[in-house]
Amino acid sequence: MTTAVVTWNINSVRLRLPMVLDFLAQYQPDVLMLQEIKCTNDQFPANAFAEAGYPHQAVHGQKGYHGVAIVSKFPLTDVSSRVFCEIPESRHVSALVNLGHGPITLHNFYIPAGGDEADPEINPKFKHKLGFLSELTSWFNEPIFQRGHLIAGDFNIAPHENDVWSHKQLLKVVSHTPIETEALNAILNGGHGWTDLVRKHVPYDQKLYSWWSYRSADWDNADKGRRLDHIWSTADIAAHSIGAEIIRPARGWTEKPSDHVPVIARFAGI
Repeated sequence: MTTAVVTWNINSVRLRLPMVLDFLAQYQPDVLMLQEIKCTNDQFPANAFAEAGYPHQAVHGQKGYHGVAIVSKFPLTDVSSRVFCEIPESRHVSALVNLGHGPITLHNFYIPAGGDEADPEINPKFKHKLGFLSELTSWFNEPIFQRGHLIAGDFNIAPHENDVWSHKQLLKVVSHTPIETEALNAILNGGHGWTDLVRKHVPYDQKLYSWWSYRSADWDNADKGRRLDHIWSTADIAAHSIGAEIIRPARGWTEKPSDHVPVIARFAGI
């Protein structure tokens, strides 16, 4: 039995619902994690997802901004969310799911973008981002994260040289500054050891992006992308990982697409 988990920053789930439903019909993932749903829980299109075959939902919304949601073909239990840096924004939701071979805790994150200036002294948004990463580091060092966890979402960091269109030109640009990339890589490689499920299957020497700015008139030809969207897991889950894919064409599926595209991780026997 194979299963698929997807992460996608949809940048308003209600605005882009038809595109999401088309994606679900075509790719049939078992779990979809959405970020920037930009609606409150009662505004979330729960019925539309249920009719599409995803009746199990964990939603942590917020009026007009942020917001995360998990929709699933399989039951979700133990739904919870966590506040970071004592800032009450909807940036995390978790749930327990059994995809056929035991329980897995799913975590859906929308890490702060960090604003434009890579200086926490003058930019409170960047300070928030670094604080968020620091709290994640401490949390992920707890014993519960030794096994049975999968985390995904818009991390707003492109951690490796080939996760951006130009390593040298973006070293001072928020999302690829050394302080951010070093913090994220320390989480990935420290503590209990996560696996970057996309880079497990796509070599680090290959350019790979999941986001292209709205500011580019011709995003496809310019191809100035960044890999901001990630799926990681603990080693026990990573052992069942059989593939990963970034759906680049989704950036041009409609006249008003999200600036992010879906990222898929596939498994056998989890």
